Amino acid sequence: MRIALYQPDIPQNVGAMIRLCACMGAGLDIIEPCGFPWDERKIRQAGMDYVGQLVYERHTSWNAFQSVRTVNRIILMTTQGLLPYTDFIFKDTDILLAGRESAGVPQDIHDSADERIIIPMQEGLRSLNIVNASAMILGEALRQTRWL
Repeated sequence: MRIALYQPDIPQNVGAMIRLCACMGAGLDIIEPCGFPWDERKIRQAGMDYVGQLVYERHTSWNAFQSVRTVNRIILMTTQGLLPYTDFIFKDTDILLAGRESAGVPQDIHDSADERIIIPMQEGLRSLNIVNASAMILGEALRQTRWL
């Protein structure tokens, strides 16, 4: 199981995602360009001592990410889907794709995802923090694939 961050805007979210993935035994892909200057020292600081517990991969673009992907399904976590994540059947080889905090993913990437899942929320509310949403969905995915 992996999480992929598409062009993240907030370095603190990258640090928190590193911590989440390290603690849960999930891989992490960072699809650039990031919306901030990549500073290894600041990323290590945001990820605390968890950075050393995780091997993450940086990809220079969506195409570079796609070129190394094999048979993994791309499961887009989106506010523009119809299928609640609790109704989805995960595989342990899935990649959970999180869009850019400010804009999500472009329409062509949205359309090319193998599945699009949502977190049902109260009417009129837009979205959760990307790390909180990823943690909820990753927890369900791991429950289905590892812990049953």
